[in-house]
Amino acid sequence: MDIETFIVAVFCLVDDAARECGDFDGLRRRGPAPVLADSEVLCIEAAGAFLGLDTDEAVFAHFRRHFGHLFPGLRTVHRTTFARQAANLWAAKQAVWQCLAAATRHDPALSVVDSMPVPVCRFARARRCRLFPGEAAFGHDACARQTFHGLRLHLRIVWPGVVVAAALAPANQADLAVAPQLLADLRGGWALGDGGYWSPALQADLAAAGLCLLAPPRRKTAAGVVRKARQPAWLVRVRRRVETVLGQLAGRFNAKCVRARDQWHLVGRTLRVFLAHTIGVLLCQRQGLPHLALAKLLTA
Repeated sequence: MDIETFIVAVFCLVDDAARECGDFDGLRRRGPAPVLADSEVLCIEAAGAFLGLDTDEAVFAHFRRHFGHLFPGLRTVHRTTFARQAANLWAAKQAVWQCLAAATRHDPALSVVDSMPVPVCRFARARRCRLFPGEAAFGHDACARQTFHGLRLHLRIVWPGVVVAAALAPANQADLAVAPQLLADLRGGWALGDGGYWSPALQADLAAAGLCLLAPPRRKTAAGVVRKARQPAWLVRVRRRVETVLGQLAGRFNAKCVRARDQWHLVGRTLRVFLAHTIGVLLCQRQGLPHLALAKLLTA
């Protein structure tokens, strides 16, 4: 589909989900009604994130210049008004994201958990960085094989690649410590993870709720080298689906770029990314494309 058709489709999905969520009742208790409807703001945010626009300034300028005929109110509001309204809708983004995630075709009994680093600054500036005090910490990036300063984004996806739960934690907090938060609402099925999620105690706790956690155990050899136990190839392929999703979040949606100075704005920006990714998966399914073929969704 072309970009304008895509934007209209995104608005229809967001607006229908907003009505299903109660049209965001209770968000405003006083003051005048906004010029832009909340559904319009969420649509602009999600479509902008899908197009690779990762700042409020870029999203506002692009849609005001090229798609002002679709959103007439966008030409009468200031950029800061749009950014403030978008930031205040973080709870609405979460509700719409969960509603649209439930509308996708997925298997709730098969979950995969993993995490990715979110640096808040360059390593050389870490000691004098004032962003996220008390939250940012030093951690290890296994892919880049280096230390970074910032946060870590933990995800739980369900097959075939729909993000359904997430948590932001300090970079020095292990995957195993955040896993109970991601898996707390599951009452059965299977959860796959890498070696960082291996814990007989956690597996026993989750088994009491009917959830089977599969993670390769780590064993030390006689030389003291830690080795991971090998898993069947088909199981590794299923588990690596979360790496595909993390790659899309980092590449297309720039999820590793913080673009915020406090956790409140960072949460709103992260929810925007999840909403855009879920909309992309849902539209791919309705267009008959592979579930994660986001690049094929838009035509030139």
